Parts: sequence; structure tokens; C-alpha cells
Amino acid sequence: MHRSRKLTIRVDALARVEGQGALHIQVRDGQVRALRLEIYEPPRFFEAFLRGRRFDEAPDITARICAICPVAYQMSACNAMEGALSLTVKGPLRDLRLLLYYGEWIESHALHVFLLHLPDFLGYDSAFDMARHHPELVRKGLHVKKAGNALMAKIGGREIHPINVRIGGFYSVPSRQALLSHRDDLTRARDFMVEALHWMAKLDFPEFEEDYEFAALYHPDEYAILEGQIRSSKGLLAPVSAFEEIFEEIQVPYSNALHWTLRGGGSYMVGPLARFNLNFPQLAPLAREVATSIGLVPPVRNPFKSILCRGVEILHACEEALHLIERYEPPERPQEAVAIQAGTGYGASEAPRGILYHRYQINSQGLIEDAKIVTPTAQNQRRIEDDLRKLVPSLLSLTKEEITWRCEQAIRNYDPCISCATHFLKVHIDSR
Repeated sequence: MHRSRKLTIRVDALARVEGQGALHIQVRDGQVRALRLEIYEPPRFFEAFLRGRRFDEAPDITARICAICPVAYQMSACNAMEGALSLTVKGPLRDLRLLLYYGEWIESHALHVFLLHLPDFLGYDSAFDMARHHPELVRKGLHVKKAGNALMAKIGGREIHPINVRIGGFYSVPSRQALLSHRDDLTRARDFMVEALHWMAKLDFPEFEEDYEFAALYHPDEYAILEGQIRSSKGLLAPVSAFEEIFEEIQVPYSNALHWTLRGGGSYMVGPLARFNLNFPQLAPLAREVATSIGLVPPVRNPFKSILCRGVEILHACEEALHLIERYEPPERPQEAVAIQAGTGYGASEAPRGILYHRYQINSQGLIEDAKIVTPTAQNQRRIEDDLRKLVPSLLSLTKEEITWRCEQAIRNYDPCISCATHFLKVHIDSR
């Protein structure tokens, strides 16, 4: 296929996508003239049906938005509501929230790395095919995921849509002995990730770099996950309450999914690559040491290496979880006292896929009057399109199948959701 060929790549329906969507790429004379990641899923109305509900229902309701990252929604909801109520959660209760979140990071990242993204690099159509030749890799990857799920179940009450999180803390807290029982599994997961990262660093990464504007939370005392300020690679540092002043929501005519861009225009990236580049010095010492030993140090501008950044974050989460468990002593009470007052609260946390922002306005009766939720995928969607727009012209000498494969892989760099992070594209190339 020559660069001078005119072609249209059209995917009318993307199978196994969270919702429904299509991909359309039009190339003329080696240039991408049109590129649309079309999302036509129906509205889900979560923001709308939060209105009129009690403030303390928000964590449980929003957790239903995602079965893979429910803790992210719960923590962002709690941050926002507790901000509106002038409530601070600290000490062992904060440690438990962070530990619960580490469980989610471990299970979500492990699922993506070992089952959804590695097949791309090893040339397999699925994790099932990959397991035939790399059974130990898949088995150990699943054990890492299981260690994260078990931690979520112990603290959150269950793995999917945890039920133990509440405004001000938890409904109940585990004993020290209950958490100590997780040390062996987390230690094995940590040790395997050291081994896996050295192996994955030798993968064949496509040559592709961009001067991204990275955005992530920043915390002065830790690798930000539970809370922090908004930081960008272009020098921005602002409170979470300024989120909607920094970024803006736009509607595009070909998609029902809203895009978020920098105010005034321009895409930005959230997620593990952004966090790694912005907060590298605050990684756990072992994670930082292993990353350095495999040559993974900022700046990393190749999105295909996000699989390595996710692996480093799994290692970080395992190491930090072990430290939290060692120092844990059950708090005197499972939650802080809550006093209802009218107000507006802003909250964000670092979901595995990036910044997850919530804003709530509540009245003096504690009822939600307005709600705003901005997901990582909404923020990355414009950035994914920009990557494809730059990538496709370099692929025009390849076959249809090879172009399809590489476009899928580029989209999966962002792990936009559990469904669309699979081998979904059925590409039709129409030369005219």
C-alpha cells in the first residue's frame, strides 16, 4: 500500500466496547483528512438521578458507574462531599482508604497488563492464545490481580461495587490480623512484578513520541492517588476546585460522549504515563529503583510504554500496601462524625486510568441539588484521536490487518475501559 493511495478506514460498530462506538479514518495523499472516534452510546443519567438523593448515597450510587474501578468513584465522591461538609478524614481511616484504593489499582492494572495489552506486543489475538505459549505469565498475572481483589473484598466488603465505604470513613473496619493475612499474597505479587518488569522492558515498542501535556494529581508527601492538587507538565499547579476553569467540556457532532480539552483548545493526557512523568520522585523506592534499572525514567513520551508505567504502579501499590498493613492499628471508631450543612464540594482522585473529578452541591437538608462527574476516558478521548491522527500516516505501507492491529494497540495504550481494551476493530479499507 503506497502513501499516495486514497483510502477510508471505517468501523461501523466496535464490538466489546463499553457502550457503542465506531471509528472512521479518511486518508488522502498520505495525510489524515478526517478521523473520528464515534461514540453513540445512550446517556446513562448518573448526574441527573443523583439530584434529590441524600449526600451519603453518592458513594454507593456512583460506584455502579464502573465494575472495575468502583473505589475510584467512591473516593472522589467522598472527597467532594467531605469538602462540602468541611470534614477531614485522617489517620488510620485515611490509611484504610488508601489501602482499598491500592487494591483497585493492583487488580485493574494487572487485568490490563497481563490479559488485554500484552497480547498486542507478543502477537496474539487474545490472552487465551497467549496462555498456550506463556502459561506461567498469565497464571502469575492472574495471581497479582487476585491479590488486589482480595484486598478490596476485605476492606470494602466485596470486590465488585464495595459496600463498606461511607462519608466520613467506613461502616466497619478490619482487625489488624485480618489485614496481616494479605501480606504473603502481596509480597508474591510484588516480587513477580520486579521480574515481569525486567522481562517487559525487552518488548518491541513502536517508535512513536509526542510532546504531551500531562495532567495528574500532585501530593507533597506521596505518589498522589487518594487526593491532591492538579498538576501539569506545562507548569500548572492548582486546587481541584479549579478543574472546570482549567479544562472545558465540548460536544462534537459525531459523538454522544463529551470531550474534555484544555480551556481554549488542545488535548491533554491523564493516566499512568502522566502520573509517572509528573510524580516519579514520589514512587516507592523499590518501584523507582526497578524503573531506573530498566531505563524507564522521565521524560517518557512514548504512549506504547504506558504498559511499563502500569507495571511500575502495580509494584508501587504492592510495596505501599505492605507498609500500610505493617503500621495499621484499628481506629477508635469506623467513621468521623458528620454534620450536615449546605455547600459545594470538589473532589478528585487518581483512578487507574487517570483523574476522576466530582462536584456536588448540597442543601441544608443534605440533599444533592447538582452533580458533575468527569471520567478519565472523557479527558483522554481527544488525545486518543490525536495519537491516531499522527500514527496512521506512518502505517500506510502496511497491510489492512497490520494497520488494524496497530490502531487497536494505540487505543489500548489508554485502557479507556474494560470492554474497549480488547481486540475489537474490524476494519474495512475502501480505496477510491
